[in-house]
Amino acid sequence: MNAVIYARYSSDNQREESIEGQIRECLAFAARKGYTVIRNYIDRAISGKRADNRPDFQQMITDSTKGEFDVIIVWKIDRFSRDKYDSAKYKYMLNKNGVSVISATEPIDDTPEGKLMESIFEGFSEYYIRDLAQKTSRGMTENTLKGKFNGGTVTFGYLIDDEKRFAKDPAAAPIVEDIFKRYANGEPIRSIVDSLNSKGVRNNGRKLTYHFINWMLKNRRYLGEYTFKDTLNSEAIPPLVTQEIFEKCQKRLSENKHKAASFKAVEEKYLLTGKIFCGCCGDTMSGISGTGRSEIYRYYQCMSSKKHRCGMKAVKKDIIENAVLSLTMKMFRDKRLIKRISDSCYKMQNAESSELPALKKRLKENKKEIDNVMKAVKSGVITKSTKAALEKLEQEQEELEAAISLEKIKRPIISREKIEAWIMRFADTDLSNSEQKQKLVDIFVNSVFVYGDKVVVFLNFKDGERCVRFDEVRGEIKKPNTHDKCSTSFSSGDPYGN
Repeated sequence: MNAVIYARYSSDNQREESIEGQIRECLAFAARKGYTVIRNYIDRAISGKRADNRPDFQQMITDSTKGEFDVIIVWKIDRFSRDKYDSAKYKYMLNKNGVSVISATEPIDDTPEGKLMESIFEGFSEYYIRDLAQKTSRGMTENTLKGKFNGGTVTFGYLIDDEKRFAKDPAAAPIVEDIFKRYANGEPIRSIVDSLNSKGVRNNGRKLTYHFINWMLKNRRYLGEYTFKDTLNSEAIPPLVTQEIFEKCQKRLSENKHKAASFKAVEEKYLLTGKIFCGCCGDTMSGISGTGRSEIYRYYQCMSSKKHRCGMKAVKKDIIENAVLSLTMKMFRDKRLIKRISDSCYKMQNAESSELPALKKRLKENKKEIDNVMKAVKSGVITKSTKAALEKLEQEQEELEAAISLEKIKRPIISREKIEAWIMRFADTDLSNSEQKQKLVDIFVNSVFVYGDKVVVFLNFKDGERCVRFDEVRGEIKKPNTHDKCSTSFSSGDPYGN
């Protein structure tokens, strides 16, 4: 099988060496699996939140249509995307092209069980993440008080000097001042963007965008304020704009925001975004709304049907979501199924990281080399180089043993009982709570396919396909009680709104 490697770093505490390490581990993984790596796609200093802004990522998606590779190898799943909707969208596109995404360092594959295990790991990692965040926060607070750069992307208009402090960028600082003055004097953001782009002004090699300028105009760092959480240092950064100009810009931004808000409809959460697809053509379905005389009607509509390339009708949001929630909640009634899922997730942990086998192999070689040196010493061969070699090998042995221990505790083995308990706590999901409903869908629902007469739901476990016909779905799910975690009441209604 042919494979490509996708590597990315986002610039927060990561550098070019991070790309080299990712590539190295992905190549080692490919060699063990027998994959032939034909190309690397690399995005440097770009966040994983917005896949649309990653040029090599987009090129990789385009190239997947050519049939030249079968697998995309990433160092970790979050290198592919940190946004679950982006991830679902692009994995669906890749799947249509016969391409799958695989992590080189995690015992998590792109199977339904792998996605469920990823959620379990995240759940059990919360304590460690909080602890690490507290330690990191202390260090960054101290840096802020000292006026030192905390890492990440350097704010446009500034440079970081040798002492890790902010200094004016002689080329970009005047552009920042010009942007604020032009906006304060009434020029629209779009006009400013077009003007600067036509002159070749760039931010880290990329064209300026509306959202970037809008973000700049709100950034109090240009007033000279350096903040981290509740810590403020007003003397750490040289200001690029005056307080008067900045306040004029804020007033205008606020006025424009209120104007835009008056035209917006009430925002509604669509639980199945990124997971729901048309059973007729396979395209994604998106949430839409329409206003009647006295209420707002909400639906999921096939994207191709919007362009008149598919005949699938829009389906009522509530009926589809209630059907999916009902099928998902019924899973918790099946104790044998829960045990099977727990066993599957538990076994998945036995897969070692790609680094661990290599470390163990080197440790074994190291011990053999130490034995050979000791034999030489016992036979009377003692020189300066012998002693130096032994000391070097012993030091390497300590480092290898420490590295192996670190690899083992990066992802501790979670017992079957704890996994099962973690899964079963979702049996108490309050279906009147939108956040809890979204969490249930995010973790257990893999994908949803809507056909003319039925809904097919794929849950995150082997043989997780569940089906319900529209003539069986006629209502909404009641709030669960202690006697029935997924009781459903039905009333008459047409899923297509006829």
